[in-house]
Amino acid sequence: VLDAVVTLVDAKHGQKQLNEHEEVQRQVGFADRIFITKTDIASSEEIAALKNRLMHMNPRAPIQTITKGVVSLDSVLDLRGFNLNAKLDIDPHFLEEDDHDHSECGHDHHHDHEHHHDHGHNHHNHHGHTDRIQSFVFKSDKPFDHRKLEDFLGGVLSVFGEKMLRYKGVLYVKGSARKVVLQGVHEMMGSDLAGPWGAEPKQTRMVFIGIDLPKDTLLAGLEGCLAN
Repeated sequence: VLDAVVTLVDAKHGQKQLNEHEEVQRQVGFADRIFITKTDIASSEEIAALKNRLMHMNPRAPIQTITKGVVSLDSVLDLRGFNLNAKLDIDPHFLEEDDHDHSECGHDHHHDHEHHHDHGHNHHNHHGHTDRIQSFVFKSDKPFDHRKLEDFLGGVLSVFGEKMLRYKGVLYVKGSARKVVLQGVHEMMGSDLAGPWGAEPKQTRMVFIGIDLPKDTLLAGLEGCLAN
């Protein structure tokens, strides 16, 4: 059973590898955790630029810099990257990790003070390349109509499934007192009930990572799935 995807990125040559090989970008997009290696031979500026690029490509994966391959076992074992209920138990706020990164790009759009989108990033590195692997976040304080959402996501997967590397979310669904957790890889998607919302503010948070996804179309579609 696959526990998680861990990706290593060379601090000195990572930018060049990302520019030249789409497979390297895919590995970053799939990752549940990213380690930047060989930091002892790269400048602080190179490391910072690479980390910023990786965060924009995959905001859901924690990024850690390591020196000479030294890493703790709990950083690579039992991550349960494909078990969203377990992820919520370990880190209930894991989908909030991207907030500071998205706000840097100045693309937060608020609507009626109830839902907004942290738009994906056509991220340009210092060599002028545009990464095909991009991410975006959907957030809303309004509940989803589960039938509308199910139909919409089914259509999205039938058309764009091959381009959708990873997607996860905690959903606020009308009529449910419990959180609904969703995760998927390409066309394979699953959902389950998690714990009750309790006193926690009810809010949907979804993150999508994919290849050349039509962000505006998908965000508008998700908006259309909100309950009246």
